[in-house]
Amino acid sequence: MGGGSDREQDLIAADLDRKKDNLWSAIEAGVPILAICGGYQLLGKYYRTLRGRVIPGLGLLDFYTQAGVKRLIGNIAVKIKIDGHPVKVTGFENHGGQTFLGDGVKPFGKVLVGFGNNGQDGFEGARYRNVICSYLHGPLLPKNPQLTDYFLKLALKRRGWDHFLSPLDDRLEEEAGRVMLTRMGIME
Repeated sequence: MGGGSDREQDLIAADLDRKKDNLWSAIEAGVPILAICGGYQLLGKYYRTLRGRVIPGLGLLDFYTQAGVKRLIGNIAVKIKIDGHPVKVTGFENHGGQTFLGDGVKPFGKVLVGFGNNGQDGFEGARYRNVICSYLHGPLLPKNPQLTDYFLKLALKRRGWDHFLSPLDDRLEEEAGRVMLTRMGIME
């Protein structure tokens, strides 16, 4: 699920609201879902604009978003866990919303450099079952092959495929990730 401006979020929210029971069933059944920026915000309780207008979310996950005065823009690095192993992912964030997690979800990861959910609590994104929500654009999956492989593994497992596909050569993507981490002052 991708993002958009407040206007587009209004339009898609109305459509998704009619489908939220099916979406909730899919989430509870373990369907892997990646929600970026506005898609992330829509899965929560609501988005409050700067003018105080509340755009209802789907209320599927326990968080809310409110518009901030300052946009949170720049390169970002986040430490996450994939299958229990620490991994550093990189991306680019550009969002005006500040998201605050409730008790029902965990953060996607810990911000190493950047703003994350709200520029205050040091967390980025949200995780619930096989749902990952994030503000990392830039684009998240091509820049982070370990995360891409994780999503593929989840999807294949749901289809009864017990083994994984033959690995691709990820050296170029991995080197690009190392370069970005070094530029942000993070050493491996």
